[in-house]
Amino acid sequence: MNYDHWRHYARGWVFHFLGKTDTAYAAYAEAFRINPADLQSLRHLASIAAEKQRWETAESWYAKVLDLRPAEGDTWFNLGFVRERAAKPAEAIAAFNEAVRLNPKQDRAWYGMGFAHARLGQHAAAATAFQEAVTLQPMNGEAFYQLGMALHHANRPDEVKPVVIRLLDFEPKRAKKLAQDTERADLMKLIPELPF
Repeated sequence: MNYDHWRHYARGWVFHFLGKTDTAYAAYAEAFRINPADLQSLRHLASIAAEKQRWETAESWYAKVLDLRPAEGDTWFNLGFVRERAAKPAEAIAAFNEAVRLNPKQDRAWYGMGFAHARLGQHAAAATAFQEAVTLQPMNGEAFYQLGMALHHANRPDEVKPVVIRLLDFEPKRAKKLAQDTERADLMKLIPELPF
């Protein structure tokens, strides 16, 4: 065991726990410098960078984690997330695809993939990804809303109606927003009078 490495890692952990993320980041970076196989420090470095919205830095750290552990679906999701936030939708899709290849039930990766496809104007692909997300999370109102919008932008109006009807079951306010945002007067007739 390398005492210097563990001293810096432990210092990073304590400062991270105390919310002193800049000091924790420096300690984790030193721990990783001493031991380049230190996955935990890498994960913390990536997480802190993402928390501070340093997307490019977080992307670099997550890529290093995947160099050491390429079969981690959660890390592929995290990589996709920071790439999407860094306005790199094509690269985000590649990461999300790998995440769902490793874990097809990872609903948040399907959801993120839907956003990345939508950002590229690939609305049919976005709808496919959002459909997977709502299948896995059938009470996720935001995912249903995004599915409806993707179907609308993909010029599949007949498929928007069932989404509005489904939303009426558990989120009528969001159903109303979807009908309004798709400018569907026919769907607005389905919305009951809401007290809010």
